[in-house]
Amino acid sequence: MVPVKLLILGAQNTGKTALCVRFITKRFIGEYDHKTEVTYRCSRTVDQETVDLEILDLPCKNSVASIESSIRWADGFLLLYSITQRSSFLEIPRLKTLIDKTKQSLVLVANKADLEVGRKVTTEEGQRLAKDLGCGFRELSVAEAVLSVEAVIFQLISLPWRCSYVVSCATG
Repeated sequence: MVPVKLLILGAQNTGKTALCVRFITKRFIGEYDHKTEVTYRCSRTVDQETVDLEILDLPCKNSVASIESSIRWADGFLLLYSITQRSSFLEIPRLKTLIDKTKQSLVLVANKADLEVGRKVTTEEGQRLAKDLGCGFRELSVAEAVLSVEAVIFQLISLPWRCSYVVSCATG
């Protein structure tokens, strides 16, 4: 078994916990009151190898020192922003800078593609940010597509461990 540690970071109400629960249970739950750190554990088979996965979901109000400690713990990253919350999108470069102190490489994945009416961040802006950060870009919906959520996490697990991922996500 291969142990893999993933860290979920992002602004409040971006869907970090919803993404974790969707991946673990395949169910979508739209609202959470998330005030404490939660570690989700599961095993999955990826590339014919069993992976023991730990996903750390941090609350938004953590100190920089706490976030940096969690970054050192993690093998890979999911940075979440909501396409319906511009401030969460603007937070991504700061989080990327914290990760760059110890890890590098990044893929940006936008979520909540099902909420076009409330969109505040365009696909083009996400693509431009990905280019500025030197990474790839992908858009999905946690609410509607469990397979897309699984695909991005499996892609992260399959890559070398110097990779981090940004997922733009919000849940309602």
